[in-house]
Amino acid sequence: MAKSKKAAAGAGTIRKKTVTRAGKQYTYWEARLTTGRDPGTGRQVQRSFTGKTQKEVREKLQAAAVAVNTGTYTAPQKLTVGQWLDTWAADYLGGVKPATRTIYQGNIRNHLKPALGAVRLCDLRPHMVQQFINGLELSPASVRLAYKVLYQALEKAAALEYIPKNPAAGCQLPRLEQREIRPHDDAQAAAILEAVRGGPLERLVPIALYTGCRISELLGLTWGSVDFQRGTITIDKQLARPEFRARGLFLSPKNGKSRTITPARSVLELLKKERRYQAQRQLRAGPLWSNPDGLVFTMDDGSPMDQWRADKAFRAAAESVGLERARLHDLRHTFATLALQNGVDIKTLSGILGHYS
Repeated sequence: MAKSKKAAAGAGTIRKKTVTRAGKQYTYWEARLTTGRDPGTGRQVQRSFTGKTQKEVREKLQAAAVAVNTGTYTAPQKLTVGQWLDTWAADYLGGVKPATRTIYQGNIRNHLKPALGAVRLCDLRPHMVQQFINGLELSPASVRLAYKVLYQALEKAAALEYIPKNPAAGCQLPRLEQREIRPHDDAQAAAILEAVRGGPLERLVPIALYTGCRISELLGLTWGSVDFQRGTITIDKQLARPEFRARGLFLSPKNGKSRTITPARSVLELLKKERRYQAQRQLRAGPLWSNPDGLVFTMDDGSPMDQWRADKAFRAAAESVGLERARLHDLRHTFATLALQNGVDIKTLSGILGHYS
């Protein structure tokens, strides 16, 4: 009895197929190509290609057959999207800040893997990513962040040639509503300064208003960064939020670069007052005092003043003078507005504020 012939590597077939789904018939073309043999079992390894037309499938088959015969064919990756996301988060996020890494990992764990983790990386398609985006019941900003994490991970996979191109490219994202910027006018600024007088923000608020620094930068300011003789302040770090302090109390500035500003003389006088006031609090706290990093703005025992505490105290002060929607961050916009009104050019102002561009 004659033995059946086994297809050699590079051999393939094309056939027309019809399937019924939900009571409706669909017709497509399928090609199967023998790409080699499994070294463990000796069985043929085949790859299938599908398409709407015979011509489309034949072109895919011919391209793959040429690759097999020339020894350049690479089998599709069995890696799943979830496995790749874990690898990417572990090995390719070394250049981001700890807080950013934590946020990315949270998105992977809570949104990306539950929806797409089981899909093979090579099988992920643009419409699948779009469906994922459309199905997220989150704010537009949170949807965009989840998409950003997925896009960056897939972009690296494409760069490493695990996939031919990024299937997340070109997705439609929800419109991001920009929060209205609310700089304070002169009367509002004066009212806020009066409202914080005698409280924990008595010097923090005016310093924020007169320098335009981010609140996290001022809360992370240390006495070693204040040069009273030269009249300068070096902004080279920011205070990390409590949940992001596993690697330390400080983070680098938002744009990754330090800057030195020369504030008004009144700012330096406020800092001198804060230093004297801090010395008095240290005497009262005695052995309970703890400020090993030399923070300028602290709680009564020398511990860091977390931003949520500063935000809460500011909202209370602002509401007491009728500014219910005022935010600490608005002081930064107020500084920028006043600087422009007084003739400071955009490039100089950008440097003072520490903008990336």
